[in-house]
Amino acid sequence: MLSIAWPDIDTVLLDMDGTLLDLHYDNHFWLEHLPQRYADLHGVSRAMAELELQPLFENNAGKLCWYCLDFWTRELQLPVRELKLETAHLIALKPDADTFLAAIRNAGKRVILITNAHRDSLSLKLERVELAPYFERLISSHDYGFAKESPQFWNALKSDIDFDPARSLFIDDTLPILRSARDFGVAHLLAVREPDSRKGPRDTAEFEAVEDYRALIETL
Repeated sequence: MLSIAWPDIDTVLLDMDGTLLDLHYDNHFWLEHLPQRYADLHGVSRAMAELELQPLFENNAGKLCWYCLDFWTRELQLPVRELKLETAHLIALKPDADTFLAAIRNAGKRVILITNAHRDSLSLKLERVELAPYFERLISSHDYGFAKESPQFWNALKSDIDFDPARSLFIDDTLPILRSARDFGVAHLLAVREPDSRKGPRDTAEFEAVEDYRALIETL
């Protein structure tokens, strides 16, 4: 049974995609919708589109540009912002994430969203899911110029919001990001067992994982 030492935590840092929101929207967009629209708009087969996109995805994964809609718009010569609207009906909150957010906010915890999502992606999702009222700050890594995978992100975050890593909980679905936070000194770390509701549970390696947000607040 997962147990959180809530008396030892002042600040809760939360990822968005795959953590509070179902990652199905993003996976479907990047792995299915975008390749098909790339094929349609550039007049190539779906198979050729995937061959052209694969090295671009592999070479930029984990970098700030991977999360940047401006970068992909230039690189692919596609209106990526507009294309993301075409599948926006898939944007969905994970089960009981709002209950969890309300509980930790009401308990007096400092609650801050830290996402690698581009500001345009963040705005799109906030238009469809009411997340903003739960947070003291909504921070995109693009504000700092470093992805969360980078140690520079954590230095910038510390300078910006002056949090104590030893008294902070961070929840994210990406293991390299959790390792980066751990290296910085964030003491309480949780992965997410099932970021994408269509793909099932996954191994979270050395990290304990959230499976049920209601269970996290039982000891709050």
